[in-house]
Amino acid sequence: MENPVDLAEDALQAGRPADAVAILSPLAEAGRLGPLGQLTLGRALLAAGTARDAVAVLREVNSMNRNWPEAAVAFGRALVANDALPAGIAEFQRALRADPDCGAAELALAEAWAEAGEIEKATGHLSAAVALGEDGAALGARLDAMRGQARSDAGYVRHLFDQFSSDYDARMRGALAYRAPEILAELMAMVSAGKPKKVATLDLGCGTGLAGPAFRPHATKLTGIDLSPQMIAQARTGGLYDALIVGDIEDWLATATQRFGRIVAADVLVYLGDLARVFAGAKRVLKAGGLFLFSVERSAEDDFTLQETRRWAHSEAYLRRMAETYGFDVRGLVACTPRVNKGVPIPGLAGAFVAL
Repeated sequence: MENPVDLAEDALQAGRPADAVAILSPLAEAGRLGPLGQLTLGRALLAAGTARDAVAVLREVNSMNRNWPEAAVAFGRALVANDALPAGIAEFQRALRADPDCGAAELALAEAWAEAGEIEKATGHLSAAVALGEDGAALGARLDAMRGQARSDAGYVRHLFDQFSSDYDARMRGALAYRAPEILAELMAMVSAGKPKKVATLDLGCGTGLAGPAFRPHATKLTGIDLSPQMIAQARTGGLYDALIVGDIEDWLATATQRFGRIVAADVLVYLGDLARVFAGAKRVLKAGGLFLFSVERSAEDDFTLQETRRWAHSEAYLRRMAETYGFDVRGLVACTPRVNKGVPIPGLAGAFVAL
């Protein structure tokens, strides 16, 4: 009689993970599955799209086999698929400590760092994986494409803010002296002669909701969108938003069916270089006469430039050109200091553009 683990492995390799799960699950429930069978079951569950179940199975395998690199790699992949990227990276690193020549761990680390938007780290691990015989062509092409982006990679932004979500407000309001929402609210009042209308408002890159207190009083409905699920979770606890969305602002603006009377983008355009898609999307979802309020860090000459902080700066001339190209009237574009960095004020611009 053929070994059921071998049968399951054959099914998995043939692209039939559900069959592999069906073969092994009864054995696991009966307590008759050894470590190799559990590993195969975990991999099959992951391939079948049930990452949470895969995590549970593979966690048990790893707890009993701490120096088994193949199990650590599989567990790490399940964690990444279950939105636990830092924990997954830690498992891949553990696999390499157990076996420094584990090509699968090097490739998994390269893929994970690429998912986090850390191109240089991903490139280093990809080179090591290829040297150990792994196929890195697809990931190499992806990294090349990421290098050519005129924006911060979405994975980098999501990973960055997921990590900082728990103490983000304290960091921003403390050492960074963050004031972008208040600056934009003051600019809104100025261009509205002190009487801002109460309209449906969209908060782009809302983060934990620091702009909420400034704009909730002037919103019939307040909607927030952010790449980071952890930041959205923090924003939800504040109770100021009527709707919160996890998503990429460029993609969402291009397809949204809602219309707004005001858009706020406080300290979010610093993660985008080329602002064409944002301006096109903002014009698309704003009602005629709607107000686009935003802050940027200021570039002295170039249209947009990536700074050492990995944040983009934009020039006044570029912003005015975006307004002309996409149909906005510049009601206000003023110098400001949205935050400080290591005690040094960051030169910025605050804009109030009206959709024509």
